[in-house]
Amino acid sequence: MLLAIDVGNTEIKLGVFEGHDLRVSWRWSTDPYKLADEYAAQLGWLLQTAGLPRESVGRVVVSSVVPRLTEAFSELGSGYFGCAPLQVSSSIQTGIALIVDRPEEVGADRIANAVATKTLYRTPAIVVDFGTATTFDVISGEGDFIGGCFAPGLVAAVDGLLSRAARLQRFDFVAPDKVIGTNTIACLQAGTIFGYVGLVEGLVARIEHEMGQKALVLGTGGLVEIIANQTRAINVVDEHLTLHGLRVLADLNSKD
Repeated sequence: MLLAIDVGNTEIKLGVFEGHDLRVSWRWSTDPYKLADEYAAQLGWLLQTAGLPRESVGRVVVSSVVPRLTEAFSELGSGYFGCAPLQVSSSIQTGIALIVDRPEEVGADRIANAVATKTLYRTPAIVVDFGTATTFDVISGEGDFIGGCFAPGLVAAVDGLLSRAARLQRFDFVAPDKVIGTNTIACLQAGTIFGYVGLVEGLVARIEHEMGQKALVLGTGGLVEIIANQTRAINVVDEHLTLHGLRVLADLNSKD
């Protein structure tokens, strides 16, 4: 089996594949100060709970945007599963062209999302990933990665606001019934949720205008459902898109 690990700034997503099938998946909060042995112990317990022997995992693939944890999960793969993980970057076989100024700057998760989109869906496409940042990645009709744009993530934006506004308080990410709020919490919810709906719709429209054609819009990431439920701009929601991209990349770079 294949263990796929996507290390983000806020969350770590893990999945175990048997062939093309995702058998089980988990999400962890990212802790850059945890050691490889600590993550291995946590993973070992989860595998046991899922009824998957450690010995059943023969390959590991990692995408990481947290340098400190890139090394930790490399150690985990080598020490716990006896195989050096495939580290995703622009230097491996990806099956897509990275038509940007500096391909080496493209994040491993963005590469995985683009690969999964080309392989599992259709192009042209726009992938909107709702994570620490809200990223928009564009795949041309030919299946090439041609760039995108970033915006602050929902949680990051709200954290910034609350840190500078003494009288505002935290709130649940739930869409209110109307955009005109009549209390502080409703105002915050409306501005945040519907504001990000407008951001998504506006940027998707501008990207499609620059491309000169309509595109399939895929939503992914931990907060995708909050926004996708409020707009028709997102055609498909795939919360495991990155993990599936890692599986495709692992197969492309397999030595077997």
